Amino acid sequence: MGAVPVYRWRLAPDGLATRRQLRALGLRPGGQDVAAQLERPRRRREPLVAYLYRVEQAKPVRPMTPAKRAALAKANAARRICPECRRDAGYVIPPSLGMCTPCAFPEEQCAA
Repeated sequence: MGAVPVYRWRLAPDGLATRRQLRALGLRPGGQDVAAQLERPRRRREPLVAYLYRVEQAKPVRPMTPAKRAALAKANAARRICPECRRDAGYVIPPSLGMCTPCAFPEEQCAA
C-alpha cells in the first residue's frame, strides 16, 4: 500500500470518498487501493481514521440476485428465532441475552 496522504477531518479534496459515501452514490471501491486517509482528532484518544477511495475508479454496486436476496432473508429470519422456546420473537434477538425477552426474564410468581 505504501505511504498514503493523510487529511484532517473535512479537508479532503474532491474526488475522494469513504466506503459509505461511495455506497450512497451506488458505487463500490472495486479492488482499488486506498488513495488517502482521513483523521478526525479526539481528546485523549487516538484519532478516528477513515480510508478514502478515488470516485472515478469506483465500480457500480453489483445487483442483488434472487439467490442472495433469499439467503439474506433466511439469515435475518434465523436471528429472530429464540433458541430457548423456538418461537419467532418478532424482533432480532439481542446477542447480549441470547434468547427472547420472555425467556430471559420470566414472570415471577407473586404470592398474592
